[in-house]
Amino acid sequence: MSKMIKVLVVDDSPVFRALLTQLIASDPDLEVVGSAEDPYQARDMIKRLNPDVLTLDIEMPKMNGVQFLRNLMRLRPIPVVMISTLTQHGADATLAALEAGAVDYFPKPSVDNTADMVNYKTLVNDKLKMAAGANVASSPKPSAKAPVTITPCSTRIQLLAIGASTGGTEALNSVLSALPAGLPPIVITQHISAQFTPSLAKRLNANSAVEVEEVKQRQVLLQSGHAYLAPGDQHMVVTRRGAELYALLDDRDPVNRHKPSVDVMFDSVAEVLADKALAMLLTGMGQDGAKGMLKMRQKGAATVAQDERSCVVWGMPRVAIELGAAKDVRALSAMPQWIGEHIHLNKINR
Repeated sequence: MSKMIKVLVVDDSPVFRALLTQLIASDPDLEVVGSAEDPYQARDMIKRLNPDVLTLDIEMPKMNGVQFLRNLMRLRPIPVVMISTLTQHGADATLAALEAGAVDYFPKPSVDNTADMVNYKTLVNDKLKMAAGANVASSPKPSAKAPVTITPCSTRIQLLAIGASTGGTEALNSVLSALPAGLPPIVITQHISAQFTPSLAKRLNANSAVEVEEVKQRQVLLQSGHAYLAPGDQHMVVTRRGAELYALLDDRDPVNRHKPSVDVMFDSVAEVLADKALAMLLTGMGQDGAKGMLKMRQKGAATVAQDERSCVVWGMPRVAIELGAAKDVRALSAMPQWIGEHIHLNKINR
């Protein structure tokens, strides 16, 4: 019999604490060992109860959740899932929490969402079980590293496609912040709520020499120094008209339970660019992107997956490796250099 996962609920609302406790306790693999109304009470309970995972509200009295999280990850790293409000402020605060080391987040249910409480319960409990097994020590830390030096060259590589999920916001920040301007265009599918993608694009843009933006319908992919992030509620498809590459938004049903889906993006890149593209699959739960990456490799594209040690959740990259989709496996810190090597080396492989 597997060991039950011990959960500590931290929220200042007694009504929501009671609701969340009830939802979590309905799962036979989860046990709520306590609930705290503020970070100071939570600190004492963590020492006494030794939980495997925390739920943590962002807005609380005495100390907000993000500040408490920063203190916690410095002194006693533990998997944390944030409870977020789907507002602009909530999006910014949630991204700050992910930067501080939170594994994932889920929203507070709205009043009109109570009829869908079964789906909400599944969402919460799946995220808690995933987080309990996450590698919190691997979360990238901000650094003042200099961008990778990539020798200017005439490259046949026309596009870099990156897929990511759980842990991916910080993995993307780590990769993009180390890249120089002037690279071929980059397209990115990150599993994240639609309300969060504008804030994520803005944050990535602020930390990178590459110009990062949320993609718009029928957007031309500029040839130098731009990255395009799929919105959180539509697939991104790459197509070509004449010499120009375009990003199209696709409203089809979720693929691999995700919308946007990495597989949808990778499939389109494989068809349009074949061996003139690079594919990268970063940390994340599930298997989205593995089959699309295999298709890209079969078309001659260079492919790489993040290694287990540096992943927050080694799910998507693991499946890609097992499937034979990833030609290379690299630590997160080595990804920018991998990009540089392939863009430079392709100068002589035309």
